[in-house]
Amino acid sequence: MSLSYKIANSTDEFEQIYQLNYETFVDEIPQHSKNSEHRLIDRYDQENTYVIAKDGKEVVGMIAIRGNRPFSLDGKIEDLDYYLPPHAKPCEIRLLAVKKEYRNSYVFFKLCDILVSHCLNNEYNMALISGVERQIKLYKRIGFVAFGEMTGAGDAKFQPMYLTREQFEKSSKVFQRLMERKAAAAHGGTFLPGPVSMAPDVLHAISQPPISHRSQRFKNEMLEVKNELCRLVQAKYAEVIVGTGTLANDIVAAQIQKLPGKGLILVNGEFGCRLVDHASRFKLDFSIWEKPWNTDINMQEVDVYLQDHPEIQWLWTVHCETSTGYLYDLTRIQEICEKYGIELCVDACSSVGIVPVQLSNVYLAATVSGKGLGSYPGLAIVFHREPVLPDSSIPRYLDLGMYHCSESIPFTHSSNLVNALYEGVKQANPEKVKRLADFVRSQLIEAQFLVLGNEDYSPGIITLKVPDRLSSRSIGDQLKEKGIFLSYESDYLIKRNWVQIALMGYHNEQTCKQMIQSLVKVKGISEVRSAHL
Repeated sequence: MSLSYKIANSTDEFEQIYQLNYETFVDEIPQHSKNSEHRLIDRYDQENTYVIAKDGKEVVGMIAIRGNRPFSLDGKIEDLDYYLPPHAKPCEIRLLAVKKEYRNSYVFFKLCDILVSHCLNNEYNMALISGVERQIKLYKRIGFVAFGEMTGAGDAKFQPMYLTREQFEKSSKVFQRLMERKAAAAHGGTFLPGPVSMAPDVLHAISQPPISHRSQRFKNEMLEVKNELCRLVQAKYAEVIVGTGTLANDIVAAQIQKLPGKGLILVNGEFGCRLVDHASRFKLDFSIWEKPWNTDINMQEVDVYLQDHPEIQWLWTVHCETSTGYLYDLTRIQEICEKYGIELCVDACSSVGIVPVQLSNVYLAATVSGKGLGSYPGLAIVFHREPVLPDSSIPRYLDLGMYHCSESIPFTHSSNLVNALYEGVKQANPEKVKRLADFVRSQLIEAQFLVLGNEDYSPGIITLKVPDRLSSRSIGDQLKEKGIFLSYESDYLIKRNWVQIALMGYHNEQTCKQMIQSLVKVKGISEVRSAHL
């Protein structure tokens, strides 16, 4: 859901809170008497901080928090402090309310997540709640512990419960995983090459309070994520930059500009063509080794060409051609480049995290946070084999040397994106992606889909050729209505009537099965409609 979450601060928001309060604690849970205004103002309203969820301008969920004693539980339980751990600094969570149509979704989790951050920022080490009887199981999953006897009567029975600061931090991940599984089951899943479906730890990481990019803590976190990136691909240096894969490739082009000799760019799809565009804009001197889309690049032929053209001093290629799923033999390309003393540069945006990648001898390579590394888009990553010094002839934002000499922090950075990337990198598992891709590919072939390529193609991109009598756009639109997002809206896919399934990010066999079943059903419906035209 495209919802926003915040602390309530406007007159309209407070008025909607009072109405939601009435709907929940008068109409639904008969805890208070009805009134003609259909609004209920809490007795602690002036002390409450309200965390709210909004769909546009509509308040659809809320939680109230206050730290002043006496709490409402003080009036229900004699000697409340007897039940609390020593050195407790409690706050009280009250008035949890979510509109019916927004329940069983992320709303409750996100409200709790923001509330947890608020509690920790205000140094509360435990939270108290009167848990409505029918939701006790849910509260326990979050980590609340029941104490004392249940209060109230009838439909308005409540169980006193508390949650410690340690449980806040421990249980939020557990609850997030629960909600992630529910969402995957309910909504089918995202099978895009970006933005990708994300693991619970990644979602949790980005929601933490931001910190200054000039702080020592952030520098330490940046160093950790760079070390993890280098470990993953066996690279010597990595720079993390606010931007996209396009920026990463522009930075690579700016460094290639400093190399002597002529270059060669390999092309057999959309993203090889884009490397040509990058190189042309930087006025690099290069030739193109081009084959039709989805045609194999014969490395023996490339070897012979390089032998006959000693002026070629650098080679630039994509690793995974995202437009088709074609996977270049990077090991063989490295061997050929080493044979002729050629510097190799690689666009690895769709391969890092998806397949094993070895960049120890690669001069420069680009990748991104929001594809195979399973995190949010917004961070460009450039690997380099040699230390790089700043170069005043290169625009500041494209100067790899500035990043290298400034610990990747010459300009403003996002601690949230870096935290999320760190979690994504730690969970990268090419073996798991390969197993899942083999399963999906076999299921699609068994269902008589026309699948591009073979098992040597990238496990992260599975391309389906839709029969001419059917429309890839129509199939993609129908799946989107079911909450299943495939890649089909790019111009180059529409032109060729292709649909792509990207296994980048957070997936499991169950969500893939559901996606395939829905795809089979939609294709069948489309075939029936086509037959009647």
